[in-house]
Amino acid sequence: MSKNVNIDWSNLGFSYIKTDFRYVSRWKDGSWDEGQLVEDNQLTISEASTALHYGQQCFEGLKAYRTKDGKIQLFRPDQNSKRINNSCRRILMPEIPEEKFIDACIKVVKANEHYVPPYGTGATLYIRPFVIGVGDNIGVKTAPEFIFCVFCIPVGPYFKGGLAPVNFIVSEYDRAAPYGTGGAKVGGNYAASLYPHEVAAKKGFADCIYLDPATHTKIEEVGAANFFGITKDNKFITPQSPSILPSITKYSLLYIAKEYLGMETEEGDVLIDNLDRFTEAGACGTAAVITPIGGIEYKGNLHVFHSETEVGPITKKLYDTLYGIQFGDVKAPEGWIVEVK
Repeated sequence: MSKNVNIDWSNLGFSYIKTDFRYVSRWKDGSWDEGQLVEDNQLTISEASTALHYGQQCFEGLKAYRTKDGKIQLFRPDQNSKRINNSCRRILMPEIPEEKFIDACIKVVKANEHYVPPYGTGATLYIRPFVIGVGDNIGVKTAPEFIFCVFCIPVGPYFKGGLAPVNFIVSEYDRAAPYGTGGAKVGGNYAASLYPHEVAAKKGFADCIYLDPATHTKIEEVGAANFFGITKDNKFITPQSPSILPSITKYSLLYIAKEYLGMETEEGDVLIDNLDRFTEAGACGTAAVITPIGGIEYKGNLHVFHSETEVGPITKKLYDTLYGIQFGDVKAPEGWIVEVK
């Protein structure tokens, strides 16, 4: 570590901390510039930017992990690159070449290396790439210019008291429209989720469950995470729908369940009226890896899976395996880890 920072690693939360450098690249006249590391954490943009008026922006989230031997590694950044480009295509923004995307992430991590938490603290360096439409434009059309930026912040482990189940409630609101932007990581999806989340939180739940917008019969997402369930006959099942954000964590768990734990896996319909088929359930995403689901409340009834207090054995194995891969303690599949050198 090149420099000491005064951070209590064991008490880090998930909140903004200004680190030393961020990467900024601008798109103009048909191409991206080379991009550079800057110290200023303020962006100056036109008041007429499409990001401000028409929601033309998208973002990603990934992490850098410090291993036992002090190395720093990224987990599947190529998948974040593919997903940000999918989001960019969906809302008419220029794509970022994969090499540029991964190089930007590596540059930011190296420049802020002293903010990568020590191994064993459970803390990580969270990396936030984003693209916004900027420039002078007031018509409802794609922006004349764009900014691609990557910044990072050290964050604590999601579970302060260890892995513990939480309860969710089914929302009457929709997260996204059929054939809408549910499969893209755009800010509008998250803005739409703020109120339903608040409603769920006021009722004492961790977050809400969104059903499919067309029929309201199938589970789609759990707050800002993907759902999975373990059936009585040991199958790993997760919903499939074009309006679900394709979670990199979920696809990693699908692979781990099959290749590491020898389970059958399936992407398909998860009917809200047929939760009895699952002995365990969870939500998965970059922040928490896995959030075990104790129970789901639907139409006034709380359906409890394995337990409201204990984590199910398969959920625990999935969590330990993926966590181990990310921190370098379990052998990773080919191509999953990019070392920051």
